[in-house]
Amino acid sequence: MIDIKQAKTEFKKFLKRYDNSELGFELKVVHTYHVMENAKKIAIKLNLAKEDIDLAELIGLLHDIGRFEEITTLKRFDSVSFNHASYGVKMLFEDNLIRNFIADKSYDEIIKNAINNHNKLSIEKDLDEKSLLHSKIIRDADKLDNFRVKKEENIEAIFPGKVKNKSDIEDSTLSNEVYESVKKKKCVDIHNRVTPLDYWVCVLAFIFDLNFKESYEFVKDNDYINVLIDKFSYNDLETKRRMEDIRFIMNDYINEKIYSN
Repeated sequence: MIDIKQAKTEFKKFLKRYDNSELGFELKVVHTYHVMENAKKIAIKLNLAKEDIDLAELIGLLHDIGRFEEITTLKRFDSVSFNHASYGVKMLFEDNLIRNFIADKSYDEIIKNAINNHNKLSIEKDLDEKSLLHSKIIRDADKLDNFRVKKEENIEAIFPGKVKNKSDIEDSTLSNEVYESVKKKKCVDIHNRVTPLDYWVCVLAFIFDLNFKESYEFVKDNDYINVLIDKFSYNDLETKRRMEDIRFIMNDYINEKIYSN
């Protein structure tokens, strides 16, 4: 049995370990609850059983649990030097924190696999059917809320320690490797991010790795690609041209995913 109410209570207790004044802390708390809700909605739209809907919610609650140690230790988000997914799995399953959130051990492997895979460039091969399903759900739920975060939050809180103000993005150029990834309709490898704009476009490129038609419809309904591209001016003329190219590629890709077949 999965008791979501009890799990939320335990999550609030867990958060008390940390200093909530750290830049980015509250953003990640709010993000967690939104991802939970997104995961639940996706699971419902997929007509899954209540057990899987509850499991999707629980994974959403726990998916970023390693982030709070990251922001406390590094004072920034840095997915290259700190893998928050694998650290979260360590906290949950090596330190046995998972038993605070769910007593039943039968879901452990699915939860572990889904969290481990939620931030990878691609899902690892040879997962069992349930682990693959919940990995896809959490990846979509997470990416969809990343778009909301980038729309609503101040840039300083989005990339603490990486981007200090709006002009860092507006004066930036786009690395060739990142641009080529978008042209190939692929997610951006985090190791190829160099400039502040690379970090921004890396988020936009999440659309190339959504798993469900409903997720593409959500992005289109919220007009996220246009909204996020238009959040900044681009002072370099070639960069401005590239961003318009990216706008066309991504919107066309979304329409193809929604309306094909």
